[in-house]
Amino acid sequence: MAATSSEEGQLISCHKVEEWKEHLQKGVETQKLVVVDFTASWCGPCRFIAPILADIAKKMPHVIFLKVDVDELKTVAEEWNVEAMPTFVFIKEGKEVSRVVGANKDGLLHAIQEHGAAPATVIA
Repeated sequence: MAATSSEEGQLISCHKVEEWKEHLQKGVETQKLVVVDFTASWCGPCRFIAPILADIAKKMPHVIFLKVDVDELKTVAEEWNVEAMPTFVFIKEGKEVSRVVGANKDGLLHAIQEHGAAPATVIA
């Protein structure tokens, strides 16, 4: 499944390791910030923050937002040392640059603003 521009401004759910790797690679190639929501269907705080994150994603098409269910993709969660839900991992150029644990809207927004400035805001 090829990544398309219609995915911009959306929260993309990854259901297979291949999808995860493809979207992570897209972030490296486009030099965009990738925000990963490690979540679980049984997690109350995850359900609370989900619509907030979806709203943030709509307003920030210059950031790639991914959602990973830790029960569905255990190997990915283990690879990124996720121990609590929700955990938001901020990735640039394939490397973790920040992490927010818990349904912390302010922390989430702060980390996105700190690491995901739109390319258009850079003035030479």
